[in-house]
Amino acid sequence: MPPPGGFEAVRYKRNLPFRGPSGLVILGAVTAVCAYGFYRVGMGNLERRELQREKVWSRIHLVPLLLAEGDRDAYRRQQAALEREKEIMKDVKGWEVGKSVYDGRRYRSVDTIVLV
Repeated sequence: MPPPGGFEAVRYKRNLPFRGPSGLVILGAVTAVCAYGFYRVGMGNLERRELQREKVWSRIHLVPLLLAEGDRDAYRRQQAALEREKEIMKDVKGWEVGKSVYDGRRYRSVDTIVLV
């Protein structure tokens, strides 16, 4: 027979401890982190674009200087080549230093430079 007052109540409810944040909290946190990451990527893209624009403009402004430097170097090499030709061909009668062996009257810049 049951004891007086009845049996104790059977505890059927599980007593599980709190296991962390809910799914909505995790989803919100992941969304916030992703949004911040996209923001940083966007700022990095803007910075990179500005640096690229600065590099392009600096190269545009350097072109005349580099062309002038190349022209000075080509002139110096041409004068040195003429001096070498003059020294080498000094014993040949009728040789004109710097005159082209081709019958062209039009000026043509030197396409190749031979380093000796």
